[in-house]
Amino acid sequence: MNTFRINAVAVAIGLAFSAGAMAQGMSKDQYNAGKGSIAAEYKSAKAACGSFSGNAKDICMAEAGGREKVAKAELDAAYKPSVDASYKVRLARAGADYAVAREKCDDKAGNVKDVCVKQAKSAEIAAKADAKAQMKTAKATNTANEKVTDARKDAASDKLDADFAVAKEKCDAFAGDAKSKCVNDAKARFGKQ
Repeated sequence: MNTFRINAVAVAIGLAFSAGAMAQGMSKDQYNAGKGSIAAEYKSAKAACGSFSGNAKDICMAEAGGREKVAKAELDAAYKPSVDASYKVRLARAGADYAVAREKCDDKAGNVKDVCVKQAKSAEIAAKADAKAQMKTAKATNTANEKVTDARKDAASDKLDADFAVAKEKCDAFAGDAKSKCVNDAKARFGKQ
């Protein structure tokens, strides 16, 4: 029952944070309330670990600490969304997973334990490498999108200038007030006032 409640709260917090990220940030009050909620959940999870002993307690504490770190990183990402904040969430998850896996290895002995520790470290390194790749990809995509946007703006400006030159040239067929009116109309139409 207690594990179900912890998972339900974790899912609710995750959904709230992901909704906050979609909304491009959250208020300072929401952020502070989130911090309080995370602290309370960690305290509750830590207290629940008191019923365990030995390595089971260590595993429980590592899980509680990991959930707290991930929740804090998600809260920060929801408060101030960015590529770097998302990267920090992924790093927090990798660190939390590693801490739990490392504690689980303590139940083993000899070569089996050594292999377990190496596998845990390998999984952490892979998760961190994936996080770094995703961050770099997101930054490159943002840069590429900015370049595409700039190129489109430049192209639109060039087209507008060319169309204005054509309209102005057509005005040369007129004389006097008719020509002035034609040029003024062209300037108004192409935003050249």
